[in-house]
Amino acid sequence: MPASTIICVDDEPQVLNAVERDLRSHYGGKYRIVKAGSGAAALDLLKRLNERGDLVALFLADQRMPGMTGTDFLAEAKEIYPTAKKVLLTAYADTEAAISCINSVGLDHYLMKPWDPPEQLLYPVLDDLLADWEATAPIEYDGIRVAGALWSALSHDVKDFLARHQLPYQWMDIERDEKALAAVEKINGEGKGHDIPIVFFPDGTHLVKPDTRQLADKVGLQTEADHPFYDLIIIGGGPAGLGAAVYGASEGLRTAMIEKAATGGQAGSSSRIENYLGFPNGLSGTDLARRASTQARRLGAEILTAADAVSVRAEDQVNIVELADGTELMCRALVLATGMTTRQLEVEGVSNLAGAGIYYGAANTEAAFYRDKPVFVIGGANSAGQGAMLFSQFASKVTMIVRSHSLEATMSQYLIDQINETPNIEVLFNSEVDKAYGDSSLEAIDLKNNKTGEIEKLDASAMFIFIGAAPHSELVSDMVATNESGFILTGVDVALAESEFPLERDPYMTETSVPGIFAAGDVQHGTVKRVATAVGQGALCVSFVHQYLSSV
Repeated sequence: MPASTIICVDDEPQVLNAVERDLRSHYGGKYRIVKAGSGAAALDLLKRLNERGDLVALFLADQRMPGMTGTDFLAEAKEIYPTAKKVLLTAYADTEAAISCINSVGLDHYLMKPWDPPEQLLYPVLDDLLADWEATAPIEYDGIRVAGALWSALSHDVKDFLARHQLPYQWMDIERDEKALAAVEKINGEGKGHDIPIVFFPDGTHLVKPDTRQLADKVGLQTEADHPFYDLIIIGGGPAGLGAAVYGASEGLRTAMIEKAATGGQAGSSSRIENYLGFPNGLSGTDLARRASTQARRLGAEILTAADAVSVRAEDQVNIVELADGTELMCRALVLATGMTTRQLEVEGVSNLAGAGIYYGAANTEAAFYRDKPVFVIGGANSAGQGAMLFSQFASKVTMIVRSHSLEATMSQYLIDQINETPNIEVLFNSEVDKAYGDSSLEAIDLKNNKTGEIEKLDASAMFIFIGAAPHSELVSDMVATNESGFILTGVDVALAESEFPLERDPYMTETSVPGIFAAGDVQHGTVKRVATAVGQGALCVSFVHQYLSSV
């Protein structure tokens, strides 16, 4: 990465020099440290940097500056460098101002002065913020290039896989970029530019219409296990699976987690999670997944990517997981954290356009491509609200289609307030999509008013669907007890369902009807569908895994 800038702003020379000294000591080898004695001077500096095309990673500004407060400076600086991290230096009496700054300018953190020792009170905070910035920094590009088209569902899948793994890539639309089309036709043959996507790599190689396993192998993700036998195997890499992986590895269990796509699960596609403890400015699902995956690996867990578990069986207190490639992995304890599968919208025309203007989930990779165009969001729960807020930054108008008469029963109040305050979001209640139109991509939809029965045809560039999900339990449905909807029964629910448990003891709280097999997260019956709940259940599973292992 080319040298990027950290800018510190304070009107008190002594404090400013101390800030510069501490920043230069820790970050001087990687970042350019620049100081300014006022907000106005810093803004002049930013404009010059922007004209030169320089990158700015982080602002560190004092709140109490005459003429322009730190909050005012950050509000203007954000317009010039919107992706830079924003930190406010405050005194104790400025706490309310800092909290207000979180809401008004998206403040990332505020630090109380003094921050001595910086090794404990300054660097850990900035390290974390800079790691987040680097993960999505708009650096000069010389890496993976993806040539495809917006109407190509497989192009969307490839972009989504790379984005979910935070692997930088350059998108090349063959319908808008003659060079991209020429590069594709050079491989496919002239006039055959539709065999897409083609993924070009820095080493000069390429893959035509790759599946996730091919991509994962090529970019260096772990796809095969290092060992045949583990203390603990976790199937599913959502928040529950990641929670189990972190706690299992940290407590000395040889742990492997199997994920067929990308870590984070449904939460991983969320554009903004604002009610997760410890992140006052919120964080994206991708960031949460990256942090948790890094933490699990650092503690010793193996994360197998693009590895699809196809069957599970138990033999003599050993659980055996078979993967799609025929590999079998054995473990003493197994955690099922397979989550839920998004329900399909059973409406005429939708299935043919999936991935070509119609997307399930937030599809963050596609949002910017619908700039200044009308898009629709189907659903009324938190995930739909988060998606609508994301798309409102790009689309000319976002229309939410909600079957019920209100959002209060299904969406958090903070999201309802944000939606009501966003001028280009409209919510249509008592409505549903009746039909989708388009040849190669979505062009229009029929919108039905469920009260009047009236149908109106509306132009649509994209439709993002959030209509709930079904438990992803078919892997073990003939092995462990489930309810009529497919959710896995655990603990006391096993006994209440009159499922036979083969041991004299009762099943542990998160244990299924098969001893040594546990369930956590959305796939488990009776859970609250929230990220924090899933993480906690994953961690809780490990406690019962220890009890189980000590008893066999």
